[in-house]
Amino acid sequence: MVAGAMPLWSQVNTEQVLRIGQNALYFEDYMLSIQYFNQAIQAKPYLAQPYFLRAIAKLNLEDYNGAEADAAKALELNPFLTDAWEVRGVARQNLGKNRAAIDDYSEALKLLPRNRQLLFNRALALIDIKENDAAREAFDEIIGYYPGFDNAYLGRARVELEQADTVAAKADIDKALSINKNAANAYIMRADIAIKSHADFEGALADIDQAIKLMPRVAGLYINRAFLRYNLDSYNGAMADYDYALSLEPYNAVALFNRGLLLAEVNANDLALEDFNRVLDLDPDDYRALYNRAMIYRAKGNTEGAIADISRVADRFPDFPGALYLRGELYRESGQLAKAERDFKNAKAKALALRPEPEPAEEGGSATSTPGSDTDDEAIPDELVSKRFASLLTVDDNASIQEEYNNSAIRGKVQDRNINIEIEPMMQLSFYSAPTELRRNTYYIREVDDLNATRQLRFVLVVTSVVPALDEAVIARHFQSIEYYNSHLATHAARPVDHIGRALDFITVRDYQNAEKDIDRAITMAPDLALNYLIRAQARYSRYQLERNSSSSQSSDALTRASLGRKALNDIADDLDHAISLSPRSAVAYYNKGNILYELEEYDLATAAYNKAIELKPDFGEAYYNRGYIALKAGRSNEGVADLSKAGELGIIPAYNLIKRITRP
Repeated sequence: MVAGAMPLWSQVNTEQVLRIGQNALYFEDYMLSIQYFNQAIQAKPYLAQPYFLRAIAKLNLEDYNGAEADAAKALELNPFLTDAWEVRGVARQNLGKNRAAIDDYSEALKLLPRNRQLLFNRALALIDIKENDAAREAFDEIIGYYPGFDNAYLGRARVELEQADTVAAKADIDKALSINKNAANAYIMRADIAIKSHADFEGALADIDQAIKLMPRVAGLYINRAFLRYNLDSYNGAMADYDYALSLEPYNAVALFNRGLLLAEVNANDLALEDFNRVLDLDPDDYRALYNRAMIYRAKGNTEGAIADISRVADRFPDFPGALYLRGELYRESGQLAKAERDFKNAKAKALALRPEPEPAEEGGSATSTPGSDTDDEAIPDELVSKRFASLLTVDDNASIQEEYNNSAIRGKVQDRNINIEIEPMMQLSFYSAPTELRRNTYYIREVDDLNATRQLRFVLVVTSVVPALDEAVIARHFQSIEYYNSHLATHAARPVDHIGRALDFITVRDYQNAEKDIDRAITMAPDLALNYLIRAQARYSRYQLERNSSSSQSSDALTRASLGRKALNDIADDLDHAISLSPRSAVAYYNKGNILYELEEYDLATAAYNKAIELKPDFGEAYYNRGYIALKAGRSNEGVADLSKAGELGIIPAYNLIKRITRP
């Protein structure tokens, strides 16, 4: 059996499956455990336990919507399952549904009235809904029951900080450290107090250093240490910390933005531009990044790009004189003097409106004034820019106050993998398939089984989303197979299957043009065979990818390349339509059609194709993933996360990484 591939039983032993799933859960193989719990649910959907256990796995994968739904189902089947109330509460708390979470914790506390973790989570939820007095009472109660619980003191310190009682907060933090010198969150909180008050950067640095020793893979800690190092005049140290934070979290917008600022400060404009571009790829409406990219564009002589960026900032913040002033400068530099004058005039008016009222004049004197202040266009804009758009950012919550076993770097937390986010690939017809960590990764098409049953192909054909890299010996076998077909067709009457077999050999050795020629002949001989059109679509798509990425494709201008690419994709779509017309229940054909429509940027039509694929194959994980991806691109985050949760449940590992990126605060 392939490592990680799910075993199949004709009659599922539910007890055994649950036991194996729990073992996988214990060893933090969360994705694998979900596959076992799926089997138990399919066999006995009336049992609460597998839903509850699957909820725990999803919780650890940070799929909070999925965890909430599974815990709710478990409670529907068994409302006395105390732990399910807690799991749903935790999921809801992470989703910002704090009042609902409090209700869940309260239900669990009816059965376990002095449970420390339930009391603690409930108290944290009270902080989140700003019921600080109730939260403080809750932490006092916990400390009364458990005076040696360091996190309770840290929780109470959070409340005290909300109430601006810094002295009491520091006392509670120090108490937590006296109980547990390895309480990383205590060092973080104490450092954060110093950072926000700009009081003791050296003391804060010592605390952050200690926190990093205890939690070396939390990117936010390095971001805040970089802030401290910069303020202590250690530019190289700050840059090293941003680099390391991004090695942990390549998509951390705060680290990218801050590094961009530092690079711009030393006139490394090209590198700074790369960082601001990456920030804007993550969030096109990040106005800090837009402002600073405009500054970089200006420095590089791209006045048009600078004006476009700063105009977006000015439109979003119409009372921000700094944006108007900068745009005025850009208009002046490009010779658009009337526009420049208008922006300078508006910037001055906005700046004056924001200026504090002058102090009343003392008897015999005049109001305090600065010579030339009425005409100083630059002073106030620059001040506001530094406060709002050009200052380093810090991370408020490096780590929540929680039990120390929550370590984001442990095995099994696939949402933390550093992967590129893209749609799941086309399904292919191949003689080879690469299994994933969870499944063999092959799919059923009736026509493929029928063809294999004839034993007329020289190799067994499968439908797969992942074809492995092939070694020389394997490639040589397929060149030999091509020679066999050449000899056979030279001496025998041609059959469609011979051209199909040779076409698939040509695809295997990456000779797509000859593959198309063979499959064209097969279509001429057997025009009603849906499989032929699927194979031709595959060959055409592979050739399209090759030509798109080859240097030779750059010989023509961009418009011509785009036009040719669109025609190629439309031809592939036509083949898939033909396959669908001949085999209307082919989920794979609809799925591939969805992928082609996605590349054509026909997102609504692509979604419709994925809908049909899912209707025909309800466990089509890749289709859920791609449909969810499109929903996210369209701003329908709830739909997108729901589809990604289902995709993850069905074994599509990147789904949890994308969920985390989308739902990360």
